[in-house]
Amino acid sequence: MKRIAIALALALNFAGCMMFMKPPAAPEAYERTQTSAAQLYRASFTPAESIKVGKLHKWHIQILTADGTPVDSARVIIDGGMPQHGHGLPTKPRITAHLGDGRHVVEGMKFNMNGWWVVKLLVSGERGSDVVTFNLKL
Repeated sequence: MKRIAIALALALNFAGCMMFMKPPAAPEAYERTQTSAAQLYRASFTPAESIKVGKLHKWHIQILTADGTPVDSARVIIDGGMPQHGHGLPTKPRITAHLGDGRHVVEGMKFNMNGWWVVKLLVSGERGSDVVTFNLKL
């Protein structure tokens, strides 16, 4: 019983801390081109249509190495959510087409409410694994 109480207290503390996270203030954090955390990759996104809350849409992304070489053969997982609310994306977006020159189509993007969203591309390629993070204000 004591373990359950401790686990519940930790979970509530963690959830409470997430609600106090603040979105980045720097304008460049919201740019549509970002460098990965370890600076292995650079990625850009362009929504294929306007981003509307509650509607499915797709993105075109381009992934390059830090020196500008297109990344066509990497494994890419799309993840994200709302840090202040403590929940992930309401869908499981995935790459559905490889267009060459490091360009890919991501389908299944959806944001179910206004606010600060984070979308992460987990890229595993020849240069290694790294994460590109995009911030969005909807």
